Amino acid sequence: MGGSATARGVRQAEPQAVAPEPGERGMSILCVHFHDLPDEQLYPRLLALLTEYTPLVQALPPDSALADVSGSLRYFGTDAPALAERIRARTGGLYGLRSTIGVAANPLLARMVAADGPPSAVRALPADLETVSAFLAEKPAAALHGVGPATARTLSSYGLDGVGRIAAAPLGTLQRILGVTAGRRLHDAAHGLDPTPVTPSAPPRSLSVEHRFAQDELNRDRQRAGLLALTDRLGLQLRADSQVARTLTLTVRYADRSTTTRTRTLPEPTAHTHSLTAFVHELHDRLALQRARVRALSLRAEDLITAELASRQLSFDPTDEKARRIEAATDRARDRFGPGAVHPAGAADPNSRTGQAS
Repeated sequence: MGGSATARGVRQAEPQAVAPEPGERGMSILCVHFHDLPDEQLYPRLLALLTEYTPLVQALPPDSALADVSGSLRYFGTDAPALAERIRARTGGLYGLRSTIGVAANPLLARMVAADGPPSAVRALPADLETVSAFLAEKPAAALHGVGPATARTLSSYGLDGVGRIAAAPLGTLQRILGVTAGRRLHDAAHGLDPTPVTPSAPPRSLSVEHRFAQDELNRDRQRAGLLALTDRLGLQLRADSQVARTLTLTVRYADRSTTTRTRTLPEPTAHTHSLTAFVHELHDRLALQRARVRALSLRAEDLITAELASRQLSFDPTDEKARRIEAATDRARDRFGPGAVHPAGAADPNSRTGQAS
């Protein structure tokens, strides 16, 4: 990727207290990424701060959000990049946080602009077609939101390893490769089109745990051991709180501080460690990490509900029933002697943090 951000059409925004010019009216979506949150409890407060500027704030846990400020610009008498700069300055002043804000015409472009360059800045992508096309042309396929490693490899096998090449490919070709719906979605994304609205939402009630490796970890088995330590802690806390999770989100943080996130909606709500582990292993397998240097793993249980309100399908698997009886006995031992009394075989040494947000 050659050239500066300015040369590519993305410009660093400077505060200005003027009404938006006609050419800036298309830029009304902000993607706000908060860096290095010291505590999970701070995230809801940051979302509340954003709602002081617009009611259209969509939570993107654990540390990002989308905001549609199209209805707020006239009230604040400024344009979207300048409003984003106010937000960035205020979060820094109140909480000492660095933040990066991408400003663009839709959520897809705002996410990509926010990720385009070093952290702690406001970056704006003008809405004209020529600038958007130039910005997208040099991006790898994986830069498009929703294109994971497996899809990127499939596209690359057809020579479609960049967004510019994808945009030049006929729609029918993409649909033959990925299917009708996915092909259409990719075709639109490669042309900078994203009709998805910003949907106001608060972060769901959740519980999260994190495992940090002593050194950047390449070994898959040791990564799996870290995952087992996470599901063990998460399941124990859920059962202690008499809650079950309907969704799991796995976040992998790499040596370069970039992250990958995968989410799985569970077939039925659960707090059973054996089930949580199976689902997390599935998410880990989807990432196809081969030579990635992993610094930390975090697991979030979302959409929590009270255990007594959740239905459970009857199981005639003796192995599953035995695992549940052992789990209940282990929980009693931990309750009596402390959480460190028993650990599952194969789990990494505990080096985790647990937090809960409502």
